[in-house]
Amino acid sequence: MAAPSWSERVRELLKRMNNFHEPGSSQGRCLPFLVAGQRVGSVPAPVAQRLQGYPAVFSVCPEPGRVELHPDLVTPPQRTAAVGQVLGELRELGAFPCLREWRDEHYEVRQRFWDPPLFSMERAATALLGVRCYGAHVNGYTWRGDQLCMWLGRRALTKPTYPGQLDNLAAGGIAVGLGVRETLLKECQEEACIPPALAAQARPVGTISYTYEDSRGIFPECQFVFDLELPEAFKPRVGDGEMQEFYLLGLDEVKEAIASRDFKPNCALVALDFLIRHGHIQPNHEPHYPELIEGLHRPL
Repeated sequence: MAAPSWSERVRELLKRMNNFHEPGSSQGRCLPFLVAGQRVGSVPAPVAQRLQGYPAVFSVCPEPGRVELHPDLVTPPQRTAAVGQVLGELRELGAFPCLREWRDEHYEVRQRFWDPPLFSMERAATALLGVRCYGAHVNGYTWRGDQLCMWLGRRALTKPTYPGQLDNLAAGGIAVGLGVRETLLKECQEEACIPPALAAQARPVGTISYTYEDSRGIFPECQFVFDLELPEAFKPRVGDGEMQEFYLLGLDEVKEAIASRDFKPNCALVALDFLIRHGHIQPNHEPHYPELIEGLHRPL
């Protein structure tokens, strides 16, 4: 049997990263998660069942199916404290695998990115409630003569998720108290030792969105994407230990890496978006061109 083509492998990657939309997913069995009447997530049935044990915080209504924060929790600080107490107890009980990745980092929960946050919660637990998370990813590139090359990093072996896999030049989730650009500057400095004055030259070029599920829960994610042209003489350096090494690769090498299992999946999508936008993947030569683009922009 012939090995799968590049197109087939990338289509499979896109299906994995959007498997919540695929037949056989848990989507039809999830309960909407509402806060102050606003839907902000999707709760898997086993999680909803466990949350029934905390009626002072979560109201689980089988008919009509939904999970709500208790209406007595009126302010964001009240909600944050109450949810945090429940999650901390579930962590101590070893109730769900994702809680073993506890980071002591909070993400804001809201219906839309520009809305005021309704509360904040531990990053590792967001998959339990299926709330949307946001991040900032940087494509670093350099011209060598007339050849366009990309900088990729390799994640440290100590990372709790996807250790040792390829990654974008810099990337990180948008935590409480940080905006998109602040996150961009922070991650560039910490992960790749890129000076703020240089990182500030990064151009916003759009977003990618996808929703996948695995044994940890549901992951609706939206990544703000930036392109940063680096001087040919500049070489990123390992900073806070999130990365172990950086590579400068030609676009053909990046294209092949995207289709491999060596690339952190969501970061592979960011690199794929770069190749499409810079014309390295062309509709005349890629029969599944529309499908590739659609797979990069599938909100929950």
